[in-house]
Amino acid sequence: MRSVPPRAWGYVACVVVGAASCLWGLPSVRTPWWAVALLAGLYVGCEQVTRYRPVGRSAAGDLGAFYPVLLAGAFLLAPPAAALVPLPGALLARVEQRPRGLRRIWRAAQLAVAVWAASRTHEALGGRDAIGDSDFPAALGPAGAAVLVFCLVLSVLDGGVRTLAEGLPARAAGRGLFARSLAPVAVHGLAGLMMAVLWRSPYGPVAALLVLFPMGVSWWVFAQYHRERAAHQATIRALVQAVDIKDGYTRGHSERVGQASMLIGRELGMDEGRIEVLRFAGILHDVGKLGVPTRLLRKDGPLTPQERQVIELHPEYGHEITRGISFLGDARSAILHHHERIDGTGYPYGLAGGQIPESARVVAVADAFDAMTSNRSYSRARPVEAALAELRRCAGAHFDPRMVTALTRVVERDGWHPVVTAEEARPSAVPTPAQAPDDDRSEVRR
Repeated sequence: MRSVPPRAWGYVACVVVGAASCLWGLPSVRTPWWAVALLAGLYVGCEQVTRYRPVGRSAAGDLGAFYPVLLAGAFLLAPPAAALVPLPGALLARVEQRPRGLRRIWRAAQLAVAVWAASRTHEALGGRDAIGDSDFPAALGPAGAAVLVFCLVLSVLDGGVRTLAEGLPARAAGRGLFARSLAPVAVHGLAGLMMAVLWRSPYGPVAALLVLFPMGVSWWVFAQYHRERAAHQATIRALVQAVDIKDGYTRGHSERVGQASMLIGRELGMDEGRIEVLRFAGILHDVGKLGVPTRLLRKDGPLTPQERQVIELHPEYGHEITRGISFLGDARSAILHHHERIDGTGYPYGLAGGQIPESARVVAVADAFDAMTSNRSYSRARPVEAALAELRRCAGAHFDPRMVTALTRVVERDGWHPVVTAEEARPSAVPTPAQAPDDDRSEVRR
């Protein structure tokens, strides 16, 4: 969102107007302002704590480590009052990326709409009466429905802004947002319900605040998990940047292969853990080029048989380079075998058919697709349709037909929208691909 398209500004403005309309009925409802102020202040404090913790936006923001405070407000207050609770915290929250002002306004409006919708749902289902009577089992149903609505609103709004700001298709932008956030938000919803029940108990708000202690512990654990993931990402980024510097013609190739590998995995119905392995494998599949002489990688003319033999060592080099990186797991086998062919004529070991690891068969298709749809020193890009046709022609001999079919389906349905990193000096993926995958040069230079 460095350069925000006008349509995205318009979308944010519409959500801001929606948030303002959620506050419209505030004068007509009895509002315990002290409770609103206490919850809002508590949320501000929780948001400020994240300044000193090693968590990124997804840890502190998207998955909502302190959503219990917001959901407790949704369970305790009338919808217009509940919509006020997230505003100060969101507007004062730390924002890493620019434009910071727009991001703060967006987050405040998004949360206000989501909390209002959750409170409205909870009120309509009689949840506030159940909490007031301390009828805990009866309070579970309305609270569960409110949590679902809260999560759904956040996911829909996030998907919309990603579609307009990043140019992604709506289906791709929103895919997985609801499913990934539902489990953590449900846990926070239960904590918020406990806060609301204790708040209305004879022990009052002080007892309710005690619920935040175990939530703080869980947030700390979550923060450590994200710090570890950040370290993993930094390791991968450093390796990829080293390859990009060495082989400038393929800059951005690794990220796009990782993206295409994920698309194939999702189309095949793989679980998120497996898809993460495919992403790692796709991004690092060419890391072995660090062991190949630069003059061979940048050579414009045909390769000699001896030079080709040297380049064909890069899968084994990559396997060795990543040997000590424990979190890669099965990704290392894809790095080693992504140049094997279904008919057994590939390298380095000449594996055939089912002998080739599934992850390697996925990466092989993703690698060939991006090689054909990117400009190289020795070839110009082809259209996406031509690349898919070439993959289908080579299916069964070079590539696994199942992986080719999956990529074809997802690209024909959603289009191919490759990620272009900030480090790229020029666009390298356009709706046009390069040498056929059975061409000598494209085979060894992918």
